[in-house]
Amino acid sequence: YELTQRGVFWVTRAKDNMAFRVYRKRQRGRKGTILRDDTIFLKVGKSRDQHPVCLRRIVAEVEVDGKTVVMTFITNNLDWAAGSVCDLYKSRWLIEVFFKKIKQTLQVCDFLRHSKHPIRWQLWAALLLYVLLRFQQWCWKWPHSFTRLFTLLRGIAWDRYDLGEILSFYGTAGERWRMKTCPQTAYLPGLAP
Repeated sequence: YELTQRGVFWVTRAKDNMAFRVYRKRQRGRKGTILRDDTIFLKVGKSRDQHPVCLRRIVAEVEVDGKTVVMTFITNNLDWAAGSVCDLYKSRWLIEVFFKKIKQTLQVCDFLRHSKHPIRWQLWAALLLYVLLRFQQWCWKWPHSFTRLFTLLRGIAWDRYDLGEILSFYGTAGERWRMKTCPQTAYLPGLAP
């Protein structure tokens, strides 16, 4: 209800045991994949106290892993089309995969501090790095995965290389120069090169 008061719209799945009362049927019968579209009020006292205004309940057939499944969504937005509400919920999965990729690749899970502003700065820096690397991947038509690109750049971060040259030949079997190590690059205490 706090989000509703602040003007934030949300979409979530309804619990199977959600107790509600239909205030108004917004749709009569089935229309495409939308089975029901109702304006509802929550019945249980605690739930009704937490969200005293009306909600919207949409029952729709959604494709999950190639199978058609009936899902029930609730939202506080009474203006969007029912199909848009379902599409918005499906898009949520892509957002979760995106953040998982950022956490795993850019190691965002290790925060330097635990207060709000440093975490926000670290997330913005990670998002900026992600966008810049995706742009480089697009510019140089990088055929490999994003993880491989990030690993390659992390390995050469402290050397002076032309990024375009490295990305243009990496992973090919051509006759071009390749990165290789030499004894002078290793620092071993007590051993002279």
